[in-house]
Amino acid sequence: MDALADRQVAAFLDSLRFQRRASPHTVEGYAHDLARLREYCAGKDIADWTRLEPAQLREHIALRHRDDIASRSLQRELSAIRGFFAFLVKRGEAKRNPAQGIRAPKAPKTLPKPLDADQLTGLLDAPAEDVLDIRDLAMWELFYSSGLRLSELTGLDLYDVDRHAGQVLIRHGKGDKSRMVPVGGPALAALERWLDLRPAYADAKATALFVSRLGRRISVRTVQVRLDRWQFRQGFPEHLHPHRLRHSFASHLLEASGDLRAVQELLGHANLATTQVYTHLDFQHLAGVYDQAHPRARKKNRAKDGQG
Repeated sequence: MDALADRQVAAFLDSLRFQRRASPHTVEGYAHDLARLREYCAGKDIADWTRLEPAQLREHIALRHRDDIASRSLQRELSAIRGFFAFLVKRGEAKRNPAQGIRAPKAPKTLPKPLDADQLTGLLDAPAEDVLDIRDLAMWELFYSSGLRLSELTGLDLYDVDRHAGQVLIRHGKGDKSRMVPVGGPALAALERWLDLRPAYADAKATALFVSRLGRRISVRTVQVRLDRWQFRQGFPEHLHPHRLRHSFASHLLEASGDLRAVQELLGHANLATTQVYTHLDFQHLAGVYDQAHPRARKKNRAKDGQG
């Protein structure tokens, strides 16, 4: 099939260059991907690759995966093969696309590296320069104190926070599940400072806990921009995302308590992939685990005890 295959690949690559305006890098990558497929076909004595079966293509991808080829690279290979056969089908040179419906193995999910206690102390104990810094510190404390998702924090309303009980209600977590989570002493103190100043920014009828300088509910994008700004001002060398504060919360709590089920409940996690039953634990037990294990949970109370 060499001469015919050469012409088919050349025509496909030309269509990428001149019709789809693909980058030289993409064209070169697709050429390599199709060359590897030709090697597989040759090794299997497949004389005409338009007769390639989906099962054979799956085997080719599986073999590549066993050679430790990254999932992202395999996705690109499948994209090249899928595009190539779609091109042949359109030209009447193939009856079907064997790559249709075939997916690359999923890449393992990687969690962000948690911050250590000293890094968090530097970020959370830095002085505020203005009112918006005070608001931001309340947000950073709440992320780390209670393990909130970014969307959960921006969705909080004033009445969701019970400052007396030291807890916050997440009304619409992932999957629209609600949960109650504890709030540590430093986070409560930071919230108190912000709430004293919030009326100067928020409209009297506004319900959002955190508002922008324009008085509206703060957006997800604004929170990220402000955290980037805070990271730069504190001279922190690594990129920060709110999820990294949430991940640090989970890592530190699990490290100290060893109670995976409690941490799962506090995070609002439900492992749907394995249909694991979501374990509901009594909130008082969760609060007890939190108070004993979280590095900043009882700091305010310990400080008071020391003063007494």
